Amino acid sequence: MAHKLAVANEHVTADVVEASEFPEMAQKYQIYGVPKIVINDVASFEGALPEAFFIQQVVDALESSGNEQQDDM
Repeated sequence: MAHKLAVANEHVTADVVEASEFPEMAQKYQIYGVPKIVINDVASFEGALPEAFFIQQVVDALESSGNEQQDDM
């Protein structure tokens, strides 16, 4: 799903990381299951979600990210 969004929208990027090859990253993001989705270091979730829920998680993370940026001003 993340890659579909990245293809559809130039403002979205998606990376796939093999956790066993990058144990420091796996520890940083507390990866215990796959898939693990991390959005802007603000939100994360594990497991395959239906498309509507996945999109809602992205929107929620963006709103949280926007609120944090406004608080910094």
